[in-house]
Amino acid sequence: MLTLHDTAGPPVAVLGTGSCLPAHVVDNTAVAGPAGVTAEWIAARTGIRRRRWAKPDEATSDLAIAAGRAALEDAGIRAAQLSLVLVATSTPDSPQPPTASLVADELGVEPGTAAFDLNAVCSGFVFALGTAERLLRAAGGHALVIGADVYSRILDPADRRTAVLFGDGAGAVVLGPGRRPTVVASRLATFTEAHQLIRVPAGGSRIPASVGSIDAGLHHFAMEGRAVRDFVLDTVAPAIRGFLADAGAAPDRLAAFVPHQANPNLVADLAAAVGVPAARIAVTGAEFGNTGAASVPVTLDHTRRRLREGDLVLLAGFGGGMSAGFALLRWPRTERTT
Repeated sequence: MLTLHDTAGPPVAVLGTGSCLPAHVVDNTAVAGPAGVTAEWIAARTGIRRRRWAKPDEATSDLAIAAGRAALEDAGIRAAQLSLVLVATSTPDSPQPPTASLVADELGVEPGTAAFDLNAVCSGFVFALGTAERLLRAAGGHALVIGADVYSRILDPADRRTAVLFGDGAGAVVLGPGRRPTVVASRLATFTEAHQLIRVPAGGSRIPASVGSIDAGLHHFAMEGRAVRDFVLDTVAPAIRGFLADAGAAPDRLAAFVPHQANPNLVADLAAAVGVPAARIAVTGAEFGNTGAASVPVTLDHTRRRLREGDLVLLAGFGGGMSAGFALLRWPRTERTT
């Protein structure tokens, strides 16, 4: 467990946010039939009504670039001013090169600008945020931090545990010098004993791509749904309570709780277990589904329109590994009103 909670180095603030959701809307009816369930079953069990899927010619980098551009514009920062581009994803365009290098090149960063991927599955964005914030405290500059995933490419349409949950998307923030530290504290943890609960078995060095691995469906995303739910409520919830206690923030004092959008029903149960009032929960999963590493920054981008200076915002990611990342933000002054 890694806790970052100090005031060393210059303040680092969230200067801008952005997001990108594909235009193609997929409602529950479209995914229910192949999964052997009904649209009503999906809505009742998950709270998800629809999701967005990338077009055949859209990849993770395309969504990440659009979200990155939106965040840069919101921040009033040029790509040439960036010293770091960090992309959190578990669905890269390809095993190599890093998706971040494609994103950075398309955005037009200066030659030599650091760009790399980070994979902590659905916790990836919060892990990336904590990493970038720490680097900027040490070295200064500006960072573009993106969470992006295209899960529709790795789903088994017949697996009702997964096929009905996921959408595609990307969200981004720009970090840089601010008049107060926006990232008050962060904590990154991985509970490795549960690593088999979420997996894509093939496509790496253990089981390389082959006709046999494809025929066996080993390139599909797989998840032990009930065990994951138990992990969230039995492990993640108390970990969040401990993190908030250590940071000196009571759950009922949060202006917004921005969790990974595993599904709206689970998000509500998690918030109740942590002690966050229902009115403070930020939910986008009903419309966009579970967008992996994109879900926290996408939800933050949609939530920030109602945030005010001084508001405390809790970001909570959890996912494969099994990983959990938390970040407590104190919202800075902003001129944005729409």
